[in-house]
Amino acid sequence: MREASFVKQNKEKWIVFEKALDNNVKISPDDLASYYIQLTNDLAYAQTYYPESKTLLYLNSLASQAHQKIYITKKESKNKIVSFWRDEFPLFFRQYHKTLLHTFLIFMVAVVIGAVSTLNDDSFVRLILGDGYVNMTIENIEKGEPMAVYKSGSNIGSFLGITINNIRVAIIAFAFGVFFSVGTIYVLFSNGIMLGAFITFFYNYGILEKTSTVWLHGTIEISVIVIAGCAGLVMGNSFLFPKTYSRRVAFMKGAKDGLKIVVSTIPFFIIAGFIEGFITRYGEQMPWFLAYGIIFLSLFIIVYYYIFYPILLEKAAKQHAPKLQLT
Repeated sequence: MREASFVKQNKEKWIVFEKALDNNVKISPDDLASYYIQLTNDLAYAQTYYPESKTLLYLNSLASQAHQKIYITKKESKNKIVSFWRDEFPLFFRQYHKTLLHTFLIFMVAVVIGAVSTLNDDSFVRLILGDGYVNMTIENIEKGEPMAVYKSGSNIGSFLGITINNIRVAIIAFAFGVFFSVGTIYVLFSNGIMLGAFITFFYNYGILEKTSTVWLHGTIEISVIVIAGCAGLVMGNSFLFPKTYSRRVAFMKGAKDGLKIVVSTIPFFIIAGFIEGFITRYGEQMPWFLAYGIIFLSLFIIVYYYIFYPILLEKAAKQHAPKLQLT
């Protein structure tokens, strides 16, 4: 579509929207949010087909004003915390699905590198996991208790220590994004190689099935570290690829969006810590169907909340968005 035709087709609704932002037209906060979705679709179209055009600059400015307007005038729900995780965050995170995919691919490449390296070099796992951990695990394997390390310590102590450590790793993965995304990629690679080496280490000893005990908590833990890595890339990429914003404005927006993503992971880290502290230690005695039930339920919750649920919310928002009319 030619730019002139695109402008002619959408000009009237943009004018109404602009008037609404200037308080010349009364509009409810919920309708304003719905209109904002339409505007961002037009903005995305303009970014693709009319880069560096005046139309793109206009829509970008209008979208920025709308964003501020929505978050200033939108009616607060009675329970802001519930509203954030139920509605606000999933719809917000939809725009970063592509970044999440890139983060996942980076992590999986690292896992493969760790696995292949361990298969071909017995000393590699010691380099990655450390002699102390490897020697201890070998002793436990010889005793017939390869997962004995997860039975040590008190329930509450393990829960608190693990949860705090996992949140620390997530914050580091996010914060290192300030180094032009390279820092976050390093954290992802480090954890991915470690996971690949760990799994292959048990495979080499012929007890790969025993790692199901680790996946009781690891399913959520690893998944959410990847999501925290996504937050770091959101911040780092905002500076590298500012699009129509200045680098300063783009970076500030990316840092804010990345922080919101990190905050969303905290409840999941708490759940993972609880499972590791109170359930994983009984994993080897647990019936296989219960263990795998917990693993697949954990995976379903993560995939649904961060991938499918945002898509469903976006579709619902578009379907219920009222048509703009001139007044």
